[in-house]
Amino acid sequence: QVQLVQSGGGVAQAGDSLTLSCTATGRSSGAYTMGWFRQVSGKEREFVAGISGSGPTTKYKASVEGRFTVSRARAKNIVLLQMNSLQPEDTAVYYCAAGLTMEFHKPLEYDYWGQGTQVTVSS
Repeated sequence: QVQLVQSGGGVAQAGDSLTLSCTATGRSSGAYTMGWFRQVSGKEREFVAGISGSGPTTKYKASVEGRFTVSRARAKNIVLLQMNSLQPEDTAVYYCAAGLTMEFHKPLEYDYWGQGTQVTVSS
């Protein structure tokens, strides 16, 4: 069993930066691929970024690549999503997720989810 607790997010203006944090606790949580997803009301949850359990493999949604960076502080089982140059279309509820998968972009591949955190970007 893995528990994920998110922090960060909030309100930003276009061009600003925010950092989301996801702390994982539980057995072997460091072995899991960690993904970040986002969801706008009425739309499907979409993949944003992910990092493998071993750390060197990262994946990004095309529209965030170069602006967002996913990383993990392994000793603390913390995964970060650094979001730069935020745009209004980045507004969503963001979720972190953990799964034993290399199919980063598929929500069904993840077994555990954080509680979600709102990110609102104004123009």
